[in-house]
Amino acid sequence: MANRDKIRQYETFISDVLKRDLQKVLEQRDGVYEKIAQYLQLKNTIQSLQESGDGELKTEVDLGCHFYVQAHVEDSSKVFVAVGYGFFVEMSHAEALRFIEKKTRQLNAHTELLTKDSAKIKANIRMVLEGLRELQGLAELPEDDQQRVL
Repeated sequence: MANRDKIRQYETFISDVLKRDLQKVLEQRDGVYEKIAQYLQLKNTIQSLQESGDGELKTEVDLGCHFYVQAHVEDSSKVFVAVGYGFFVEMSHAEALRFIEKKTRQLNAHTELLTKDSAKIKANIRMVLEGLRELQGLAELPEDDQQRVL
């Protein structure tokens, strides 16, 4: 009876704590990847503006709810860049490209930390599953089945 209680506690720990923590870390990492993609898209746009050499720009602006209007920018030599916490800073193209480079480096370092955290959580799940296997007296899973569990 005590064995069953321990098994139930370990199973609950895996599903309620470890898997939830893993999901949160992976969602955070996905959010950071989205930010990186947005900055890289801005970088490509700025480089296209620099290559065209034309100061004027015609574009469409999303007003919200996918409602777009045409816009005409007379001087595209400066852009507003989201720097965080809802703040935007007006920058020249060169300043914006330097900022984007630094910001993407910082965000990539953050994704590496989140990836390491997710690997630690996966290792903890594997360790608890191994303890469960021993408690239940089951044979060791083949390597292919172990990969499917995670």
